Amino acid sequence: MANPVERVFRDEGGRVLATLIRLVGDFELAEDAMQDAFVAAAVQWPGEGVPHNPRAWLVNVGRHKAIDRVRRQVSFRARQQQLEIEVASEQAAQVFPGDAAEDAGVEDDILRLIFTCCHPALAREAQIALTLRTICGLTTQEISRAFIVPEKTMAQRLVRAKSKIRDAGIPYAVPSRDVLAERLEGVLSVVYLIFTEGYAATAGSELVRGALCKEAIRLARLLVALMPARPEINALLALMLLHDARRDTRALPDGGIILLEQQDRSRWDKAQIADGLARVDAVLRAPGRPSSYAVQAAIAALHMRAQHYEDTDWSQIAGLYQVLLRIHPSPVVELNHAAAVSMVDGPEAALRLVESLTARGELAGYHLLPALRADLLRRLDRKAEAAVAYRAALVLVTLEPERRFLERRLAELS
Repeated sequence: MANPVERVFRDEGGRVLATLIRLVGDFELAEDAMQDAFVAAAVQWPGEGVPHNPRAWLVNVGRHKAIDRVRRQVSFRARQQQLEIEVASEQAAQVFPGDAAEDAGVEDDILRLIFTCCHPALAREAQIALTLRTICGLTTQEISRAFIVPEKTMAQRLVRAKSKIRDAGIPYAVPSRDVLAERLEGVLSVVYLIFTEGYAATAGSELVRGALCKEAIRLARLLVALMPARPEINALLALMLLHDARRDTRALPDGGIILLEQQDRSRWDKAQIADGLARVDAVLRAPGRPSSYAVQAAIAALHMRAQHYEDTDWSQIAGLYQVLLRIHPSPVVELNHAAAVSMVDGPEAALRLVESLTARGELAGYHLLPALRADLLRRLDRKAEAAVAYRAALVLVTLEPERRFLERRLAELS
């Protein structure tokens, strides 16, 4: 069991940082202040106990730490910044009056930060990397692995993105309605990315980070309220609700993976499923071409509607992946399509698709490609080839529960 400071850092770090960025107006100063606040918590909480509202405590300590850092600077510019931060912080103190502060002043800070990270002045890759760093709390090393670039390169990209936000004076705010639409695609991508990192973490010892899943769903609900006429937002919310409904059945007590066919469907969140299915139906009835989120939500709905794993309509799922490929061509979608094809036409047909993907080299470094190839070879009883593929996947995997699963499958071959 993680100690209280580690647990709060994992679950609340993104929100604490988002609020501090709003208060101090600088990414790097806010990051330093947050680290200082958590160091203070590590010293004080074991003896004094965890505060009633640990997030508000950390924000208050963090803003004071930021002021102290600026005070230590000797330049006029630093003094000017100090005065600005002190004014902003005194105003913020009315929102965070000590330990008992509630969440009212915090709720939209993550959304403001997402719109800041998704400003069109930043490249899409920088938007995603900055979100992974600030909101999801991934290290630069973990992000560099996700993008398959050297850690030094990713560190430079993050520094440039933060500098551009500061130097260009990109506002830390949800933009006016007339420019909401132009940023929506990037914002939805980022919200889904937050959910994905919670649903299947990039690295670490835990398969699921429930706080990130809940945060992404909360943000999607805020976006639905902001732009109720946009069906793609509702589609994304439906998709996340349906996936998240299975969260408690996806991992063993020791953190090991429970495959879909082994999950206890009676423990799936029925209220969340009903909400998600209703949204899927509404989105699919909406006029116009369905978004990629709508098609993915329709796929998730088919899994939810199957009473037993054996009842899953794999043929329709494979067909929907073909539709998704036309809307949103992607090698990852091709890989998912191949997995569905294996359930309809058998592993041999799916293996041909996977071999084609492997030859193209687009997913080099993506552990799920050799992992799926290994599974198909295992099902074809080609054990020696399957073992080679499992070892290739083990070289690339960074999430500990997935590593243990692949190691177990490799051991079963012998």
